Amino acid sequence: MIVRSLEELKDAGRVVSDTGWTSRRLLLADDGMGFSVHDTEIDEGAKLELHYQNHLESVYVIEGTGHITDLATGEKHPLQPGTVYALDQNDKHILVAETKLRTVCVFNPPLVGPESHDENGAYPLLTAETAAS
Repeated sequence: MIVRSLEELKDAGRVVSDTGWTSRRLLLADDGMGFSVHDTEIDEGAKLELHYQNHLESVYVIEGTGHITDLATGEKHPLQPGTVYALDQNDKHILVAETKLRTVCVFNPPLVGPESHDENGAYPLLTAETAAS
């Protein structure tokens, strides 16, 4: 059984931040679940162009408001607590936080831990070995 709290993540090296967001990584690849789970905060006013080419992601909004725009179709979807969206086609999108957003994100394959967005708005596909080097 794995039991972990947000408070212990920083000391464990499981908090990653970049411009506009902070990801607290509750479950990672080395936990052996086959997916990773993240408590992620998006800063108010942040506009993130993302394209997870190596991962599928599902996002559940628990606080705040914003919207997501599918760049393939131009469709814009409002985000509020209780909304889930799944990037089941590695969808290129823009995420806008109208207020601070807090989300729970699930990635498959699971993240290893230190990943941050590259120039394409994607996370690299890391293994424990490549993350250590």
